[in-house]
Amino acid sequence: MRASAPRPAARPPLRLMRWRGVTPAAPPNPFREVERIAFSEVAQPDVYHTLLSMGWGWFFALLGAVYIGFNVVFALLFLLQPGSIVDAHPGSFGDAFFFSVQTMATVGYGDMRPASLYSNLLVVFEIMVGMAWLAVATGLIFARFSRPTARVLFSRIAVVTSYEGKPTLMFRAANTRRTQILEANVSVMLMRDEVTSDGHPMRRFYDLALSRAHTPMFILTWQVMHPIDAASPLYGETSQSLIDKNATIVVTVSGVEETFSQVVNGRWSYQADEIRWNERFVDILSWAPDGRRLINYHLFHDTIPTVDKT
Repeated sequence: MRASAPRPAARPPLRLMRWRGVTPAAPPNPFREVERIAFSEVAQPDVYHTLLSMGWGWFFALLGAVYIGFNVVFALLFLLQPGSIVDAHPGSFGDAFFFSVQTMATVGYGDMRPASLYSNLLVVFEIMVGMAWLAVATGLIFARFSRPTARVLFSRIAVVTSYEGKPTLMFRAANTRRTQILEANVSVMLMRDEVTSDGHPMRRFYDLALSRAHTPMFILTWQVMHPIDAASPLYGETSQSLIDKNATIVVTVSGVEETFSQVVNGRWSYQADEIRWNERFVDILSWAPDGRRLINYHLFHDTIPTVDKT
């Protein structure tokens, strides 16, 4: 158990932190320990989904590589017939490449032009390819920019602490957009290894009942709580027993983004060793001298020990 470290005095005042850029980390994969054997034999390729979900850096790198590849291919095709480009140096790959770039972009500077039927037909084909590629690239970029995302920040750890005299599993979620998520719902599921009465190992899934699983407006923060009573799948569990059972708690949040009026989703997962027992979250809400409500996101992940033992 750890106490929260003191905040450095040089940090900005709380009144400037309410909407500072809090970027949620990439959601962890609860199946990151799984090794898939012969998966490539059954997996269905989904190029469009891959292009939409890959990082922006890899996306633009791929676009650039494909664009350069197209121009290299057409440059080599122009070189197949010597003298097919007027005013180009004989056998110059550079001239052929830049002529291909001008053709695909329909720039037409006028310094070089096709000189034969072969090169004119190749120009027609390249312009068709260029128009199709521009349409595909534009559509992908627009789809990536226009796709709404939840931007939900989850606490890095969950805690089990006493709440109203009952042990309760808790974690935090925060909406890091300036817009609201309407009709937000959260669901929490426990996954753990068990052995059936027949002696067969099995991965079991249990829905965890929450004190509040719905909110009409998810604006700032949300402390999600699951009471651990006799009906809870976590009843009688300890930190070590969850580790022994390879337990994972998977969280999903969904709602309607008010600007786009589209459903957005956020997800997170907690491994057994990411659940702190007999600790509670540090309070992040306070009041400013002028009466405004303040939220300190610097304390969002911090916990302190509790006195009671659950």
